[in-house]
Amino acid sequence: MEKMISGHTRLAALFAKPARHSISPAMHNLSFSETTTDAIYLAFDVEPEDLATSIESIRTLDMLGVNLSMPHKMAAVPLVDELSPAAALIGAINTIVNQQGHLVGHNTDGTGFMRALDAIDVSIIGETITVIGAGGAATAIISQAALDGVKVIQVFNRKDDFYPVIDVKLQEIAQQTGCRISLQDLDDQGALADALAKSQLLVNATGVGMKPNEDVSPLKDTTLLRETLAVYDVIYNPRETQLLKDAKAAGAKTANGLSMLLYQGAAAFELWTGKQMPIEKVRALIDTL
Repeated sequence: MEKMISGHTRLAALFAKPARHSISPAMHNLSFSETTTDAIYLAFDVEPEDLATSIESIRTLDMLGVNLSMPHKMAAVPLVDELSPAAALIGAINTIVNQQGHLVGHNTDGTGFMRALDAIDVSIIGETITVIGAGGAATAIISQAALDGVKVIQVFNRKDDFYPVIDVKLQEIAQQTGCRISLQDLDDQGALADALAKSQLLVNATGVGMKPNEDVSPLKDTTLLRETLAVYDVIYNPRETQLLKDAKAAGAKTANGLSMLLYQGAAAFELWTGKQMPIEKVRALIDTL
């Protein structure tokens, strides 16, 4: 990955808080090297109050663009010049592309998720899926799935203060895409059982099962899992959550969030460079991190 920095070298970056733990620099710098792209990728801790000036620096420094992570994905929306259809629907961006000073906001989380499903030969177009969780990752997944032609999306979330807010957002997505989307209480085990019986895919878009609580699953009743119900967990640390272990035991196809991370990064890389990310080499790298 050694390279010469010249006067022509372009910059891409991650703006987040915190940013130092990210594996995005490893992914993108390997990709720049493998595709002989004269660019480097750095990670910057950006405070919320500095976000506007940081985004303006994309223009000032003629950067390729940036990735955005928490807590900037929604705050950056009014700071760009244009939004992709998916980003406008989601209401959040994770990638900015600099088109000769015109900043376009994209959200590649959803497309990364759909490509991750393709990688395990799971097709959900025209089908019914169930999503546990309704935060940022879930909204991106739901929006892209609806845009791509998923017929029914059944969303389950705890009835907290956020519940009525996300209900409005989900109905907006439904109206704009024609997808049938419902929101139900995660504690309603009967409704969850009925939803899973009709679904081809279960997605965990919550943090339940992350370290240090690896033995916890968002699905209490493992008898609801079956061979024909694929299971995707957005968590990638640990690589195999309790939910994925239970799904594998039921004979189901499974994948963790590392593939979504990989493919959302690949989509951003292509937007910046017009080149394909060397997926297999990047996958081999991040598997060691």
